[in-house]
Amino acid sequence: MSADIRIVDDPRAECAAIVGAALGDGPVVLTGGSTVPAYAKVAAEVWKGAQLWFSDERCVPTSDERSNYGALEAAVGGHISGATVERVRGEDGHAAAAEDYERRLVAAGIPERGFSLFVIGLGPDAHICSMFPGQAAVGERQRLCVGVPEAGREPFVPRVTLTLPAVALARHVLVMAAGGAKADALARAFAEDAPVTEDVPGSLLGDFAQRLTVLTDEAGAARL
Repeated sequence: MSADIRIVDDPRAECAAIVGAALGDGPVVLTGGSTVPAYAKVAAEVWKGAQLWFSDERCVPTSDERSNYGALEAAVGGHISGATVERVRGEDGHAAAAEDYERRLVAAGIPERGFSLFVIGLGPDAHICSMFPGQAAVGERQRLCVGVPEAGREPFVPRVTLTLPAVALARHVLVMAAGGAKADALARAFAEDAPVTEDVPGSLLGDFAQRLTVLTDEAGAARL
């Protein structure tokens, strides 16, 4: 399917509005990186009762500045105290943490229930979650969660990532990537004539997403 590309003045505010609307409609997958400040714009009361999962995690303690969970906690603070936060235990190592997360996804009934929203960032190399070009995770078609022994970009620490079969469980997939630094990656992943290839992980989303929205700004859309 083709992406609904929205060029807006404030992608973070738009992202916050979409996340806020989805939190009461089922489990939501959040990502880290440049999307984290958007979560701080979601009203505190909306988080109550939400079930939160993570697209990926770095295998570091939660106190480490590279932790996606740690970044969410720092950005949203006590607002998520009323939510059920299913964090990845990256400190246990990529293999054990991935197996544990998959078990928890299954135990929570996610394969049957699905996600209401899956938020994804887009790296400069067009990687999504922690699925990097040329790595095995991009080609995974059975498991919902896998370990990534070596990251394809900084920070070069092992990761745990949800996979494209997990993306396919979401009723809505939201990609947020703004600014001129993301213009090339956005074009490679979502331009009308962009080839669909595992060398550009973002380009695969159209084959797996039930509904796909891309939020960007004028600078990010410059090459689309």
